[in-house]
Amino acid sequence: MNKIKVITIFGTRPEAIKMAPLVKKLNEEKNIESKVCVTAQHREMLDQVLELFNIKPDFDLNIMKAKQSLTGITTRVLEGLEEIFEQEKPDLVLVHGDTTTTFAGALAAFYQKIKVGHVEAGLRTYDKYFPFPEEMNRKLTGAVADLHFAPTSGSKNNLLREGISEKDIFVTGNTVIDAMEFTVEDSYRFSNKELNDIDYSERKVIMVTAHRRENWGEGIENICKALKTIVEKNEDVELVYLVHLNPVVKDVVHKVLGEVERVHLLSPLDTKETHNLMNKCHMIMTDSGGLQEEAPHLGKPVLVLRDVTERPEAVKSGTVKLVGTDVNTIVNTANELIKNSTEYDKMSRAINPYGDGEASQRIVAAILEHFGFESGGYKEFI
Repeated sequence: MNKIKVITIFGTRPEAIKMAPLVKKLNEEKNIESKVCVTAQHREMLDQVLELFNIKPDFDLNIMKAKQSLTGITTRVLEGLEEIFEQEKPDLVLVHGDTTTTFAGALAAFYQKIKVGHVEAGLRTYDKYFPFPEEMNRKLTGAVADLHFAPTSGSKNNLLREGISEKDIFVTGNTVIDAMEFTVEDSYRFSNKELNDIDYSERKVIMVTAHRRENWGEGIENICKALKTIVEKNEDVELVYLVHLNPVVKDVVHKVLGEVERVHLLSPLDTKETHNLMNKCHMIMTDSGGLQEEAPHLGKPVLVLRDVTERPEAVKSGTVKLVGTDVNTIVNTANELIKNSTEYDKMSRAINPYGDGEASQRIVAAILEHFGFESGGYKEFI
């Protein structure tokens, strides 16, 4: 083997953010021929990340459709990748996390007996409907993967309990921490005037994202009612809600919060703007998985608007609290962080268990060792 041919596949903004630093490291390695395939499961938000990291995909399936279903995404990815894999015959396909692109990409590779590397492997809630469909996407991907790049020792232990061989598991840290080295600037100015006009030194700015499928309906409505109460009861609080483009989410958010003072309802920001907003804000409330990893790196407490999380390390380390979608629980927990500096400091100064900025390098080293190119380069993240 002269070079290892690796095709990296992703389709959504969160995947792209976390795979971008890895793509950069793969491109630097002389023994790897690196190619990128995007499915464009999310088109506009994906393109923002590609532009930020200057990644030009070799293949673009461009599958996104209005009101797309999980079945439609899965079948379009399978059909699109079949032709690419037959043409390229890669040695390894890399997928990330828990999206439908992830599962379908791994399955397409399995059908052609191509090895699969799963980045951010081993996260579990052990409830197949929470988060839905992400929990099963991740488990099913793990079932066909050959190399498992677990971000933490806890994720590794999950895989071991499921019968994955220890020699196939590599604890690397999370690549999202690598990405933040490219994006966060202390003197950053936003492209959005509304964000630049906020006084981050005087206001306690709360950044919010909430859009997960299991929260649609009553969950999102309860979250919005809680946010309204928090702002109305705390005159020093300003709220920035990055509202998902899906009408199922957007319509509810604007109905409940659209006329509330000191609430800014904005479309999702690009990656660099999001990371710098996180860096400037007081705290974060979210049902996202990725923000639970990113925010602690910046010393920002996170309240998770879910009942379960596949990232228990953050809860254990004290950087994250689960508050679910109960209005009173959200309000009371947020108020404690707003008014109680001791509690706030405890969360903001907790150690981030998710990485040190070297995850991508560890993954590349593990791939090289697996294919027999060099040994000793991979050192487990502790």
